[in-house]
Amino acid sequence: MKGHLKGYFRLRGDNWQITVDIGRDPGTGKRKRHIETIPGTKRDAETRLRELLHSVDTGSYLRPQKVTVAQYLRDWLAEYGKPNLSPRGYERYSGIINKHLIPDLGAVPLAQLKAEHLQKHYSVKLDSGLNPRTVRYHHAVIHKALQTAVKWGKITRNVADNVDVPHFNRKDMKTWNEDEVRDFLTTAAKSPYYELFYVALYTGMRRGELLALRWQDVDFIFGQISVNRSLNHLKDGSYIFAQPKSEKSRRSIAMSPSLNLLLQKYHESQALACTIRNKQLSDADLVFSLCDGKPLRPNTVTRAWQTAAKQAGVKVIRLHDARHTHASLMLKQGEHPKVVQERLGHSSISMTLDTYSHVVPVLQQAAAARFDKTLGTDHEITGNVAKMSPTAEVITTNNGQLASDW
Repeated sequence: MKGHLKGYFRLRGDNWQITVDIGRDPGTGKRKRHIETIPGTKRDAETRLRELLHSVDTGSYLRPQKVTVAQYLRDWLAEYGKPNLSPRGYERYSGIINKHLIPDLGAVPLAQLKAEHLQKHYSVKLDSGLNPRTVRYHHAVIHKALQTAVKWGKITRNVADNVDVPHFNRKDMKTWNEDEVRDFLTTAAKSPYYELFYVALYTGMRRGELLALRWQDVDFIFGQISVNRSLNHLKDGSYIFAQPKSEKSRRSIAMSPSLNLLLQKYHESQALACTIRNKQLSDADLVFSLCDGKPLRPNTVTRAWQTAAKQAGVKVIRLHDARHTHASLMLKQGEHPKVVQERLGHSSISMTLDTYSHVVPVLQQAAAARFDKTLGTDHEITGNVAKMSPTAEVITTNNGQLASDW
C-alpha cells in the first residue's frame, strides 16, 4: 500500500513490510532502500513508516546494524559499565543482564527491539514470581543501556521510554526515636562495633562509607569527617575501595562534640593496641577494621547490629536505617533540609524531602505554630471564639527554638 513517494508499506502474510527510499549510494549512484518487517496492525505500520521518513528527512536516519541485543549488552558492560559503575554496581548490572535480559531478549537484533519485547519480558518475570521492585531494576538497566546506544548512534530512540514499568508498594520506613537510639547505644556499648554504630547514627553515613573510613579522614581539630570513598565486598570475597556513590556523596560531615570525643578515645585505644602488637597506628589505617588491619566483613557488621537491637529490646531495623534515623531526627528537631541533604550526600534537596516525607507533617505543625506566634497569641478573635491561648503547645528544639526556625 502506497503511503508516501519515499516510502510505503504492504501486508506480507501476518506482518507488514515497510520500504523507504534513503537516497543514492555516493559511490555507485544506485538508489538505496531500507526494508524492515514488523508485526502488529496497519496503524503500527503507518506509525513506523512515519518514524523512518522523519529520520530520513531530518538526517537522523541510521543504517540498521546486525548486532543483537546480547552482543550490544556485553559490549556495553565492558565499555560503559566497567569505567562508570562501582564494582558492586557492575556486579549487579552484570547479573541482571546475563541471568535475565540476554536469555529473554538477546537474540533480537538491537535495531528491531520494540517496546512490546520489553513489556513481555516484564510480564513473564512477574508471572514467574519475581518481585515488582526487582523487575523495575531490569527496566533501569535496559533503559540505561539503550540510552547509551542512542548516544553512540546505534539506534535512533530508546524504546524503553514507551514501556509501562511495574508498580510496587513501598515499605514504610523504619526508624528509631530518641529513646530507642539511647537504649540501643546503651546496650551496644558492650559490642566491639559500638564506635561504628555510634558514628552511623550520628552522621548518617552509608555502611560502605563507614567501612572505608581512614584516620586521615577524621579531623579532630575542626570536628569534620571527610567521606571520599566506599568499600565494596565482591562475590569472589575480594575488597575494593571505590569512589562514593555520586559526586554529591563526596562530602564533609560535622561531628557533634560527643562523637568527636568518642573517636578521639577510640583512636587512643587503637594506637595502644597497635603498640602492644609492635606496630604503629598510621593515618592511612582504617578506623574500623580487624586486628590485622583488614576490612570488616559488611554482613558481619550488619548481623552484629541486629543482635544488639534485639538485646536492647528495640524494634529491629536495618543498619542502613541508622541513616534514615539520623535524617529523620535532624528534620524533626528543626534542621533545614539543605543541611540534612549535605550530610547524607543526596544529589538534590528534593530527593531528601521525598525520602523523608513522613516528617513533613511535623514540619508543617511547627510552621503553623510559628505563624501563630508571629501574629501574636493574645489578640481577640471576632465572633464567639474565645481568646487565643498563649500556652498553645508548640514543637521546639533542644535549645528552645521553634522547630521551624531555620
